[in-house]
Amino acid sequence: MESENNKKQRLTFSDNELSRRLFGEHNHNLEQISNATDASIHARGNTVFIEGDDIAVSLSKKILEQVYDLLRNGYPVYPNDIDYAINVLSKNDRACLKDIFLDTVYITSKKRSITPKSQSQKEYIDAMRNFDIVFGIGPAGTGKTYLAMAMAVAALAKGIVNRIILTRPAVEAGETLGFLPGDLTEKVDPYLRPLYDALHDMMKFEKVSNLMQQGVIEVAPIAFMRGRTLNDSFIILDEAQNTTSEQMKMFLTRIGFSSKAVITGDITQIDLPENRASGLVEAKKILQDIKGIKFTFFSKADVVRHRLVQEIIEAYEILDKSKRS
Repeated sequence: MESENNKKQRLTFSDNELSRRLFGEHNHNLEQISNATDASIHARGNTVFIEGDDIAVSLSKKILEQVYDLLRNGYPVYPNDIDYAINVLSKNDRACLKDIFLDTVYITSKKRSITPKSQSQKEYIDAMRNFDIVFGIGPAGTGKTYLAMAMAVAALAKGIVNRIILTRPAVEAGETLGFLPGDLTEKVDPYLRPLYDALHDMMKFEKVSNLMQQGVIEVAPIAFMRGRTLNDSFIILDEAQNTTSEQMKMFLTRIGFSSKAVITGDITQIDLPENRASGLVEAKKILQDIKGIKFTFFSKADVVRHRLVQEIIEAYEILDKSKRS
């Protein structure tokens, strides 16, 4: 790889196939990087020409070199990965994409690798490896529940735990369980559907069904956790911002030996009545100094859904600020 240092940069990549994948179809990846960094980027053959101010040229160069290194290490770079790479290196130009993107958490039944896509996600995964109780707090689309599910499935596959328990409060804005049709299972099922969706994305439907019938995987509302002691389990409490103080205390004291608990939530989307305090908000205040409990915080910059989700979150943040002022 060659380079010349000034406000014009030339990079030549040795592998024809990898450089083609780096540039993207019709040079789409180069266009993404150019739009994000405000650098002018053009390709001729395997060579890329970058022009702009020092910061734009330097950032573009680091993105291209590190994404090319990912490709050389067998990582299948998709257009969304270019966005993630831009976000990571824009926030920290000393970050190493290989340390983040090549940390495979789990390989799904469709042979797709689940890996972190941001520095915060990497820290979250490391926290789940090293701590027995982990809180993941941040906006929708930051991978809090999905990565916790991947870690749980991986732990089950490796025999680290004997079962997975997935729970969330059956609370939604403007709805009451009693007004929904069906028996109790049918009433709570819609509230637990996001957990099923994540499971089915990682494992074949038949395998999930079999494991649920055997009790190896359990999906239940948080009220069903009362009075239990959960040993040798990976337990995920999702949408924890909608737990009451009593529910959060009850859940945290269910955790037994050789178990790991991950609590996820978004404290900006609390659907509890105004006179009820959020158990997640309270836990954030009183548990952060306890050794063995780890809090990981996400921001809108960590959103890994559609690009518009990040902009929607930002728009609502601006609206909330205008209402408070």
